[in-house]
Formats: sequence, structure tokens, C-alpha cells
Amino acid sequence: MRVWYNRTFSSVYAALKLIRDADVGGRFTLIHSNAHRHTPAAPLAHEFHLEPTGLEPAAYVDWCLDFCRKHRIDLFVPGREATTLAAQHDRFAAIGTRVLSAASPARLQLIHDKAGFYAETHLPQAPVAEFRRFENLEQFDAAWAELRPRHAKLCLKPSRGIYGIGFAVIDEARSSAALLLGGVEYHIGYQDLRRGLAELGQFRTMLLMEFLDGHEYSVDCVGDQGRLVAAVARRKLTQAGAGQLIDMRPEIVEATRKLAADHGLNGVFNVQFREAGGKLRLLEINPRMSGGIAMACAAGPNLPWIALKGFADGFDTVEVPAVADGMRVLEVSNAVELA
Repeated sequence: MRVWYNRTFSSVYAALKLIRDADVGGRFTLIHSNAHRHTPAAPLAHEFHLEPTGLEPAAYVDWCLDFCRKHRIDLFVPGREATTLAAQHDRFAAIGTRVLSAASPARLQLIHDKAGFYAETHLPQAPVAEFRRFENLEQFDAAWAELRPRHAKLCLKPSRGIYGIGFAVIDEARSSAALLLGGVEYHIGYQDLRRGLAELGQFRTMLLMEFLDGHEYSVDCVGDQGRLVAAVARRKLTQAGAGQLIDMRPEIVEATRKLAADHGLNGVFNVQFREAGGKLRLLEINPRMSGGIAMACAAGPNLPWIALKGFADGFDTVEVPAVADGMRVLEVSNAVELA
């Protein structure tokens, strides 16, 4: 069976390696494509192909269809343009290709819009942080006046974004220059922020939120059309070099199970939580593999393999190992030769 992973995040390197390690019978031929010839994942694929750059979404979908025809792709696991491709299953099915999407197009659009996602989410096990949206200084000031009396510290982040880009804790005592020179990351001075927002005028939707100062959890999962098949929860330890702790808190598993059912989650996905006052709060769903998926898989379940084998042959054909709860994991760098 020929399986294509197109251009995506760096986690595809770990995914391809994990699948090849598990596929002792050679069930799958793994194809990977990327715009960069020297991507580290290229040597792990049975076949590697270059992708074009600069295509608009509709043109990229057409290119993907042609690629699937030309290379006889049976299963397509999209990274790039995953939301756009989720709406095109029928076109791919017509040429004999099944597409593994993390959710429906409408759900993916909602998940990527944190303001809409937070407003719609009802999760008693891990409610979302209190937030307000703003798109100009006047709205920011109104949101600040509402939230600051109720919370000791506030933060902001874009409604749409990845990798924590645009996230900052708002510091009322120090300027941004003082924070910079002090080596304080992901913080911004309150007065500097207001001055910058005034200069921008109108801007993309941002969120002002209560800052959650407790432990952060990353949960790597496999879903089958809304049914949680496997989940591994990692608690991020604050001490440098201490790694992460596999911590299968029952409320984390139950909250993740509910999110999978509510959003019809499918394949490999990731959920982020954080504590506040000892209570669990939801941060976000990432409808893709996380960067730390290899650490999760070290605790037992080979999540990319479970997702692929289950999608190809049915989840009744897949054994899900028990999670080594309490295990401590750490990812280390390895030097590799690029093809």
C-alpha cells in the first residue's frame, strides 16, 4: 500500500521512522514530498519527491490530485493545506486515493480560530481560560478593564497561529527593553504594548487572556472518527534538562475523549492543557502530530503506526499497548547526513 506524506512540520521525521520500525512486514511504501531537497525526512521515505512552491490552495489541490494519479497513491496524509484538502475527499476517492484528515473542514476551521473555538467549547473537566478578543486599542483597553481586576496576570496571543508565535505575558512593571536586556522571553511591557497597538490602528484578531501559571500538558492522540483510540499525556517539567513526565491524569484522558467526540477527531492529533490554581484548563487542539510525538511513543503506543494501520485496515486490526505511566522521557539531538 502506497502512502504519501506531503510537506508538513518537522515531526514527519519521527513519524516516518516510527512507522518503518513497526512495519516489519513491509505493508506500506512511504512517499514523502517537500519543497526542500535536503529535508531530514527524505532519507527515511522509500520515495522522495520535490514539491512546487508558490501555488495557491486550489492549484495545490490540483497538483496533489495529479501526484496521486501519477504515483498511484492509496492513502494520503496531508500536512500542507490540510484544511483545504479535507474538503476534497470525493475528488481523491474518484481516483482511488483515501485522504486521512484530522476532522471535517468546518471543524478544522473552528479549531484554527481560537476565539471561535474557545467560545464554543464546553469542557467541564478543563474549561478554557477567560478571554476577550480585540482588534484595536479601544477594544484592548475595554478587555483589560474587564479582566485585569479578576486576574493577577494577563497574556495575549493571536486568534490564529502556531508554535506560540505572538504569545506574550504582559508585564506592568518593566518596559520591553528591560525585559529584553534581562533575557525574559515571551513577555512584553504594558505601556509599550499599548503604544504599539495605537500605532497599528486596526489589526488581526488577538486574544487577551488570564495567564495560566501551572504545569503544562501535551497529549498526543489517535482518533477514529471521534473515538479516542490512544492517548499519551506528557507533563512538561520546569527544570532544565529534566525532560517530561508521562502523566495519565484521569481528567486529562476524559477531557481529551470528550474533545475527540465533540469534534470528530481522526488520525494523529494533539491537545494542550495547562493548570491554574491546581485546576486543569484547555489551551488548544492541534489537528496534527506534535513536535514531541517521539517522546510520547517512547511510553508504549506507536501513535503514527496505530493511526496509519487503523486507517488502512480498520482499528480492530491494531493492538494499542499500555502507556508507561510515570515514565520520564527526553528528546536528544542526533546528527544525520542529508541526502
